[in-house]
Amino acid sequence: MFKDIVTPRFGDVDGLGHINNTVLAAWFEIGRNHYFRLFTPDLDLSHDKWVLIMAHTDYDFLKEMFFGENVEIRSYIGRIGTKSFTVYQEAWQRGQLCVKGNAVVVHYDFINKVSTPIPNDIKEELKKYLVDPETLHSK
Repeated sequence: MFKDIVTPRFGDVDGLGHINNTVLAAWFEIGRNHYFRLFTPDLDLSHDKWVLIMAHTDYDFLKEMFFGENVEIRSYIGRIGTKSFTVYQEAWQRGQLCVKGNAVVVHYDFINKVSTPIPNDIKEELKKYLVDPETLHSK
């Protein structure tokens, strides 16, 4: 698991005084960068170097989050396939799980416009962070 701390900005707050749901996409992106570096260590976005494309994201909002207190973003690998993997992520504030979500990322050849198998050495690295989201917090 990777952990990142985000300090909410004033502009992240909605009219109800909560952290706006739209900012989670950007905050979770911060956490995914750790996994992106396994594929492209310098995060060079050149089409001949960058090999990942986003296929799907989803979020479950469980509790409100508020301005004035940091948010911890936890990022895990939830699934590893042949050509894609899922990053399972959580946002915690005040010791409570507030948001959880998934991002399906495809290993992709931008030149030829096709998905490609994830290299075995990178799969082995991803496995170090693999969890079952359904049982992660059950005890």
